[in-house]
Amino acid sequence: MAQQTGFGRRYMRAFVSGFFVAVPVTVTVLDRLAYVARVEGASMQPFLNPEGETSSDIVLLNRWSVRNYQVQRGDIVSVL
Repeated sequence: MAQQTGFGRRYMRAFVSGFFVAVPVTVTVLDRLAYVARVEGASMQPFLNPEGETSSDIVLLNRWSVRNYQVQRGDIVSVL
């Protein structure tokens, strides 16, 4: 029984330390580098959501290029 308690504590300690590393890294990536967004409706046809499908598209938005003003003609820009 004592070994199980020690194993449980080690497991929880590893989980908590991993959690406190993963959350700030994920928030930083989503804030600075990229963001996952869902596109619905006909506003972006024919590039996204072609033929008026009822399903939505999931896109990865590049925040790094916008932050460095590297947007070019023909790029799709989203305001969040």
